[in-house]
Amino acid sequence: MSESVRPRPALFRALGRNEPPEHVEVGGIRYERIKIFKHDSWAATAMYESNRGQIVCKFNRQQRIGLIPMRWLGRKLARREAWFLKQLSDQPNVPDWSGDVIVDGVVQKHAVAHAFIPGEPLAKNDKPGEEFFLTLRKLLAEVHLRGIAYVDLHKRENIIIGDDGEPYLIDFQISQAMPKWWPFSMLMRVLQRSDDYHMRKHVLHFRPELFAGIPTDQILRRPWWIRAHRLIAVPFRTVRRKLLVLASVRSGRGSATSEVFPEEGVRNEAA
Repeated sequence: MSESVRPRPALFRALGRNEPPEHVEVGGIRYERIKIFKHDSWAATAMYESNRGQIVCKFNRQQRIGLIPMRWLGRKLARREAWFLKQLSDQPNVPDWSGDVIVDGVVQKHAVAHAFIPGEPLAKNDKPGEEFFLTLRKLLAEVHLRGIAYVDLHKRENIIIGDDGEPYLIDFQISQAMPKWWPFSMLMRVLQRSDDYHMRKHVLHFRPELFAGIPTDQILRRPWWIRAHRLIAVPFRTVRRKLLVLASVRSGRGSATSEVFPEEGVRNEAA
């Protein structure tokens, strides 16, 4: 972190000027906060520990945007992520949902907790073995089979390399499940095909030999809906990052890792 940057203004922090609570109760067990992974516009994520082990708690957006209340969004995102974790509870490569998060006797409806996965977010220069991606592709296929689209697979940091060498998927905050009738079924196919595209992109980067003999332009043929999304998302992200630089939250290098709590995952912060 650059010494010239400062913490985000309250507007750009999910909990405003607050931080995740120092203590929580989950599953009848009291946990102590030992580390804050990040605190960005959407959520504040921290590790908690007890004599029973470690968990991760994510506290979703509560801070207003001007006069617009956002507590409803934080509750919705937490409820959504908890639901997906429960739906995939039998999958060994998805962290277990830990239970309701309680602070001072009050259930925190904007928070979700899951087991901590010892490991590291997948980084650009990692060298995972062939079996790593075979397992990850199998997991994604099972997610799709259950009528779920992961949606956030373009973020490499959502893939954890466990200390056991296994791949783990975290952060189901914006995953989707929809009715099976049209037009929802069509939209689900679009989202799941997007997952497949981003999976191919990661495999091509880390284990290109798994696509031996297949032209790269065929592997990474970007669907039209991803191209359309980028026309909006990329300018929006660029403007937001420039605002953070102007606010002295980031350095002018344009790197999230120059923030006090970077938005993108960095090493040693496997949530």
